[in-house]
Amino acid sequence: MDSIFAFYSPSSNRRLSPLLAHGHGRPRPPPAPRPSHRGAPSPDSRREFWHIERRVKPGLEDIQQAAARISTSLVRTPCKRSRTLSERLGATLYLKFENLQFTASFKERGALNKLLSLSEEERRRGVIAVSAGNHAQAVAYHARALGIPATIVMPRTTPNVKVENTRAFGAEIVLTGRDLESAALQADQIQSERGLVRVHPYDDPEVVCGQGSVALEILEDVPDAEILVVPIGGGGLISGCAIAAKALRPEIEVVGVQAARYDTVRAILRGGPPVRGGSTIADGIAVKAPGQIARSILPTHINDVLYVEEQMLEEAVGLLLEIEKTVAEGAGAAGVAALLGFPERFRERKVVAVVSGGNIDLLVLASILQRSLVRAGRLARLRLELEDQPGALATLAQCLAEVDANIVEVHHQRSFTVAPLRSAEVELVLQTRGLAHMNEIRDRLDQAGYTAQWLDAEGLRP
Repeated sequence: MDSIFAFYSPSSNRRLSPLLAHGHGRPRPPPAPRPSHRGAPSPDSRREFWHIERRVKPGLEDIQQAAARISTSLVRTPCKRSRTLSERLGATLYLKFENLQFTASFKERGALNKLLSLSEEERRRGVIAVSAGNHAQAVAYHARALGIPATIVMPRTTPNVKVENTRAFGAEIVLTGRDLESAALQADQIQSERGLVRVHPYDDPEVVCGQGSVALEILEDVPDAEILVVPIGGGGLISGCAIAAKALRPEIEVVGVQAARYDTVRAILRGGPPVRGGSTIADGIAVKAPGQIARSILPTHINDVLYVEEQMLEEAVGLLLEIEKTVAEGAGAAGVAALLGFPERFRERKVVAVVSGGNIDLLVLASILQRSLVRAGRLARLRLELEDQPGALATLAQCLAEVDANIVEVHHQRSFTVAPLRSAEVELVLQTRGLAHMNEIRDRLDQAGYTAQWLDAEGLRP
């Protein structure tokens, strides 16, 4: 591995100056901080010394060694061609199903490789990680299997299902702060007090090497792949995959994908201002900035970054469930969303998209599926005016039944309406077979003398 060293100030977290090489070409280490009574640097000693930050750029051999090391404890996930999506998108699309790992995420690869790299003394001390999702579960699961005590620090806003899933793997859970940044501050204090080893979710060379094993498997299964599409959050997955893929096949294209609301790589690659903030279903890649390792790798190892809107992410989640019968979280579906949003970029190419994870809240998934049905015309909403007299609603229902429209909801409004006094406004939600069936329903209502307003998520449908 190639190493890069730099001094950092603990008070400002700002790079000060590079270390000069000395003796046999090795960098000079900083003065060692005084250990506390528990064997870890005390808060006082941390203030007395400049900290050194070590950033290591892995190579192909490192990734191959990591792949061999972790292979017996992970699922060798399939990479299969999607015939239906290939036809729809005009490309030959393969999907790498990392959502089939035991904890439903590629994060297991990096976490396990990091844990296996620890010395016996480090294993006895235990590990600590900050995460609100997939990384937390990956560390907890493999730490338990290896007999390593694990502490997971999570924001108080973490959904309870993720907290309980992580606790079920035997980890000690510390809930603190409203976001990951504040949780990380508490983790720093716990790490210092207990002398624990930090397992970073992406900015660690051992983690990057583990994630890079995804690309090795892809090229074993699809050796003539032309484009590799990978989600970008902190950058650990795409960094490892890009190093491995470019080393084995320099001509392959590596394309990153980010949620449009968290466009943080543009500033690194193109010099534009980063976009950060806002809600997104791709919370797994909603990271404010890529890690330092990714910053050193992405400019030279990836070909393009695409930014996908929320509607494309939702559609990708729905299509993967409907067509591939697989559950993907928003971040996990980002690769497919990129193909949906930029079909010409991939047309007639052999593409592999990494489905990086499948941990999605069931209520979120239900909402996505409902909205997908609306966009496809399989759920329709209409508003019309009826005479306020007995039998009027029954007559309307019979008219709809004649064209096989199933009524899901009825809202009958007499007071909060501008309809005439002896009329009522009725809003219906219908189950249909699609847009063509909606047109058939429209024609039947017109023939029966009803004037209906069709509504969709954006208001009135023409």
